[in-house]
Amino acid sequence: MLRSRPVVALVALVTLAQTLAGCGAAPSSSGGAAEPRTATAVSDDSSPRQYTAAETAAPAADEAAPVAAGAAAPMPQQPVNPSPTMMAPPPPAPPPPSIVPTQPMKKAEAERKVAVATQKPAPQPAPIAVAPPEPKGTEDYKDYGVNPVVDPQKDRLSTFAIDVDTASYSIARRKIMEGTLPPFASVRAEEFLNYFDYNYEAPKSGPFSVHFAAAPSPFTKGHHLVRVAVQGKRVPESARKPVHLVYLVDTSGSMESADKIPLAKRSLKLLTSSLKKGDTVALCTYAGNVREVLAPTGIEEKDKIFRAIDDLSASGSTAMASGIELAYKLAERTLVKGHVNRVIVLSDGDANVGPTSHEQILDMIGRYKEKGITLSTVGFGSGNYKDTMMERLADKGDGNYAYIDSEVQAKRVFQDQLSGMLEVIARDVKIQVEFDPKMVKEYRLIGYENRDIADKDFRNDKVDAGEIGNGHAVTAIYDVVLKDTKSSPIVLRLRHKQPLAGDTATESEFKMDPGAIAASFDAAGRDFRFAATVAAFAEVLRQSPHARDWSMKDIARLADQAATTQSDQQEFVSLVHRAEKLATGNQGPAIAR
Repeated sequence: MLRSRPVVALVALVTLAQTLAGCGAAPSSSGGAAEPRTATAVSDDSSPRQYTAAETAAPAADEAAPVAAGAAAPMPQQPVNPSPTMMAPPPPAPPPPSIVPTQPMKKAEAERKVAVATQKPAPQPAPIAVAPPEPKGTEDYKDYGVNPVVDPQKDRLSTFAIDVDTASYSIARRKIMEGTLPPFASVRAEEFLNYFDYNYEAPKSGPFSVHFAAAPSPFTKGHHLVRVAVQGKRVPESARKPVHLVYLVDTSGSMESADKIPLAKRSLKLLTSSLKKGDTVALCTYAGNVREVLAPTGIEEKDKIFRAIDDLSASGSTAMASGIELAYKLAERTLVKGHVNRVIVLSDGDANVGPTSHEQILDMIGRYKEKGITLSTVGFGSGNYKDTMMERLADKGDGNYAYIDSEVQAKRVFQDQLSGMLEVIARDVKIQVEFDPKMVKEYRLIGYENRDIADKDFRNDKVDAGEIGNGHAVTAIYDVVLKDTKSSPIVLRLRHKQPLAGDTATESEFKMDPGAIAASFDAAGRDFRFAATVAAFAEVLRQSPHARDWSMKDIARLADQAATTQSDQQEFVSLVHRAEKLATGNQGPAIAR
């Protein structure tokens, strides 16, 4: 047996040489069928060696193949170009199987491993430059903090500006209806309170009447809640001054969704339908650039105004500053002393092109306000909503700030309460409440943190304050600790300027009657009790440290008892119940996430 094995091996090698000769004579692949893809590796002599895709894909199968009896073991090959008549010289006879040398197999295995390790990766296509998707959850709210508890022996005066913004409550309502608690920084207690009509008695003379009430707090033992409310006079529609409005509509790409441009267009039609003969409307837009859509037009041409509104669509970026400048130039065309001249901005507040810093825009608004052109803002949408920008614009422009999330809310703002937006009864309105240290141990104002005015500036008529419209009411609630309930704990002073002329303010003083302090919370008036639940709801939602032990369940129960049949009050009750369930579902305190 040992003698026959060299002969078998020799025959195998001859067969291999003939096969190689046939491969060398094969035609090139040019113009023929596609050859297998190859990967290049570096051999021991540093010259490239080609491996087929099949070889580089499955080296393990080759390595695992046994050397069968009678088969030639793999051996290193030198480059040859054999012909049919040429035969390789016979190699030395291999030794018996028990002493077969392993070096050729190790070298072949090493070459295969080098091929796998050094093969070049398949080329990847160049990346395509695409705009990143619009970020979600980019809403902007500013946390103004929570007023501290004050000792009246150290500071007996509480001074702040009043106005009737309501956007914060509308934003919270939308969030809760969508199944989440509102961001705590979006909650401004005064805008919750001033959203509702408490049916205060109108003044018999002068621009304002003041209404006091107090009762033991149902939330903190030993405390009282004290309400101060200012009711503005009501001017009949027949006596309303002509108004000249400029609608400035944000038509940037961020306004495309159904709750933005489409809702803004329906809102403007409601507003336009509420105007009367002698009023004018102009319309301009801003996106990547600004556009005058409609020159000042009398309300008699209502169809023309409606067509201009219908023409609005959203696209492009946001050049808010340029849009506001154009709106003011349109407003100057119809500026009439003694009339109402106002720009109304409808936007999600997102400004990202042009001179868009708050200070630059606010400076512009301040200059035009001195000319007699005021500015109000109306917010739309969610996801990228910029509450901070919209609030500050209205404050600087001596206007109102509202938020619209539905046609019901649009009707409320632009029909039911339109006279308050259009007819101004007082400017730069300030309140100063003085607490008697003999009667009051401590006090804390709920809300109005961003309306705070230094006590020394109460009589400084150069300091800007709030604007009050026709029929507007302003409510503020203090959380106090009373030493005694038999004497008046507070005196309220109010300063205001005339609506259309004059830079000197008029001051009035009102003293609280001790008889306005109820013996128990249940004995207090219904309007007081409802306002107390509204303030408490805001305190819990904004994570006030003073309301950590206040129960959302108690707020819901008290709201149920105090609410009238008015639709907005009934809606509030349902919101409190929804918020209570959301807070319970969060397995934590009733705070926004």
